[in-house]
Amino acid sequence: MHSKDFLAQELRKAGLDAMAAEAEKGMYHDYLSPLTFPDLQLDADLVEAIHAGNEAARDLRRRHHNGEFDATRQESDEWAESDDGKEAFGLLFRGLKR
Repeated sequence: MHSKDFLAQELRKAGLDAMAAEAEKGMYHDYLSPLTFPDLQLDADLVEAIHAGNEAARDLRRRHHNGEFDATRQESDEWAESDDGKEAFGLLFRGLKR
């Protein structure tokens, strides 16, 4: 199971359906998100859920901090082979040569 789908599943179990829908789209994913720091957004959204009274979000936040929802090595490798990944590595290596 893709890590974004695993996160969505766990968010749904916690009654966080709106967050689960965002997770399914890759919003919190290391490589699929349009956000620069999707992990920080996930944390902020979980804190908001905790403050709203969702106690299950507290455990999800702990699991997030332990890396349980991070992208897998396979997902990392797939991203590295994608056009976005190749472009990022190209920019990185060109920057190092200066």
